Amino acid sequence: MIETGIPKVDEFLGGVKPKGKNLVYYIQHGVEGEIFVIQTVYNSLKNGGTCVFVVSSTTPDNIRNLFKEFGWDIDPYKNNLFFVDAYNPLIGALSNEKYVVSNPDNIEDFSKVITDVLKELHPGTIVFGSLSTVMDLCGETETIEAVRSWNKLAMLYDHVMVYNFTAWPYSRETLDLIKKDMFNAVISIGGIAERVIFGQYFGILKSDWAKETKKSMLFRVLRPGGIKLFIPKILVTGPFDAGKSSFVHALSTRAISVDRFGTTIALDHGHVDYKGFSADIFGTPGQERFDPIIKLLSGESMGIFLVVDSTNPTDFVRAKQMLEITKSYGLPYVVIANKQDLPGALTPEEIRKQFNLPDDVPIIPAVAKDKIGVYEAFEVLIDKITGESDA
Repeated sequence: MIETGIPKVDEFLGGVKPKGKNLVYYIQHGVEGEIFVIQTVYNSLKNGGTCVFVVSSTTPDNIRNLFKEFGWDIDPYKNNLFFVDAYNPLIGALSNEKYVVSNPDNIEDFSKVITDVLKELHPGTIVFGSLSTVMDLCGETETIEAVRSWNKLAMLYDHVMVYNFTAWPYSRETLDLIKKDMFNAVISIGGIAERVIFGQYFGILKSDWAKETKKSMLFRVLRPGGIKLFIPKILVTGPFDAGKSSFVHALSTRAISVDRFGTTIALDHGHVDYKGFSADIFGTPGQERFDPIIKLLSGESMGIFLVVDSTNPTDFVRAKQMLEITKSYGLPYVVIANKQDLPGALTPEEIRKQFNLPDDVPIIPAVAKDKIGVYEAFEVLIDKITGESDA
């Protein structure tokens, strides 16, 4: 069994992908999808697996350079990584790879090499960098029949098959076969577009071994870093001097504040890269005159941190008001019980009683200035966000 190493994908697929199964990354054209097989290969190698990368739209050396571009050193695993070169022969260049498709536009030659790979190598992960290119060279019907035979053989020899497929304007029959019938699992990778693509997402369309499907997440691609789940906006709010700016700066890999005499007068803005997630966070001032900003940002946010000063219960009335503003948008939220290191700090349960919050609302004890509790709070909120967006 293998894991893709792509945040949330393995969880959505039930943890791991069983041997003998197959998966296709079904990619909308114009979206950066090649990274999905690159990251799948690297994670499999890192976990001690054997991988075969079938290259048909670029050279094997270019693929090796891509790993470096994303910050992944594959040299320690070179004895476990094989390339099937179906590109250099196409352009009339020599190949140094062990497996070479002499006539990449002939599906029989292609199948012979893939069959040799499946029979000769120990059970591993066989990845096709571009099934679309194979289809363009060899024909839709011919490629579909070949893929069916490769998948059957892979099941016999306990290999895992992974394909990248870009949904160019092929026949409707071909696209429907790939999305619905040919593969054990289908992961759709698309873009959110308005004239240009400004956001990307992946979703589980199908999996015959996972209990639930129809789940999706936004993502961005970082160099180095690879695929990170993307949370476009998280709001940090709370009363004046509760420690919102400290929380934003403690959580962020980079952050800026606009302040005067040490008090935030506009927005704190930070960015978080943590455990496969990439998120932008915005902290608001606590004064009532800025409530319109809170209302505006709440309507565009995916989650809320409400920061309270555990030593100052007189501000809890104001905190409740701010919470009601954000709750009116139905957003998941987490309460940060800040300044737990100071004398007289109320415990999270005492704060829960004062706010009259139900038991399922997380209250995280924190000392933001010392980065205590901030990442725990982030993980809790992310679980709430992704749990509520699974649909």
